[in-house]
Amino acid sequence: MTAQTARSFLAETLAGNTAISLPFPLPGGASGQVMDEGIIRFDPQDGAGRELDLVVSCGVHGNETAPVELVERLIARIFSGELKLRNRVMFVFGNVEALRRGTRFVEEDMNRLFCRAPENDDNTERRRATMLEMHLLRFFGRAVADQKPRYHYDLHTAIHGSLIEKFAIYPLPRQGRQFSVQEMARLHHAGVEAILLQSTTSTTFSFFSNRYCDATSFTVELGSARPFGQNDSVDLGKMEAYLTQLIGEGLPQHPLHGESYAAQVGCPVFRVSREIIKHSREFRLLIDGKTDNFTPLPQGMLLAEDGEHQTVVTEASARIIFPNPDVVPGQRAGLIIVPA
Repeated sequence: MTAQTARSFLAETLAGNTAISLPFPLPGGASGQVMDEGIIRFDPQDGAGRELDLVVSCGVHGNETAPVELVERLIARIFSGELKLRNRVMFVFGNVEALRRGTRFVEEDMNRLFCRAPENDDNTERRRATMLEMHLLRFFGRAVADQKPRYHYDLHTAIHGSLIEKFAIYPLPRQGRQFSVQEMARLHHAGVEAILLQSTTSTTFSFFSNRYCDATSFTVELGSARPFGQNDSVDLGKMEAYLTQLIGEGLPQHPLHGESYAAQVGCPVFRVSREIIKHSREFRLLIDGKTDNFTPLPQGMLLAEDGEHQTVVTEASARIIFPNPDVVPGQRAGLIIVPA
């Protein structure tokens, strides 16, 4: 692949025309390289002057297209020379076959398949998840050697409505680490309207990069899932400006004020109180599965039943996110969250 043909990297990927390439030159002396189908890396001319290494992923769910269009714009701006690189960046279109089909997944939800090697070898999405892990480890390996900060933003859209349109999920930090208020504040300035702090381990892409690459990582939800070309109502200007700054300049700094998370970050901060796990096919979620994310839950409410087991809302100021009774047994059917 050359810089000329790669200018529509998304179209080439969906057409099956991307494959591993040798590095090729870009305007301004930078270089690009296709690492695998739907994965492309860019390196600045002066690698010694870089501040950080960045991975931006999208399309882990194939029907979530607004972030994919955003990433395509960033790639095109790099190829044209408009966006000049200071820092190394790798872009990932996650579930390419699902993107081609316009479906959430082909056989299995890919964002439940990370951190599970070596068992990920028996369908397309499991093998792809393991391959993506390998590419992140390889890309961030240089940052480890050079002692550079590592960042990963996995961009998504929600499968149904949300009372808060743009929010981010912050994976549980590694042992001895803490949630960073400064990193949350950066995302708020990038247009994120709420932050959710995870309380347990996970099998998501962002949790993998957090745990195994020691990266600052977030799953970022940017509106609702729509087909390609139907995302005009989703304003991603602030997120694009933030990613542009990370690629071309460095980390923005924001003054922190106040004592609470919300006061310092500038937006509401929640934490996961409980996961609602679907243990059997008898499971019943006693609210509509299309209930909006962040809908308040009355204290004392019977929320779910699974055989003899009942889930009752005991928390004050609780809300629900990601309600989905149609998951397979063993997966979560929703999260109960409370203010952090």
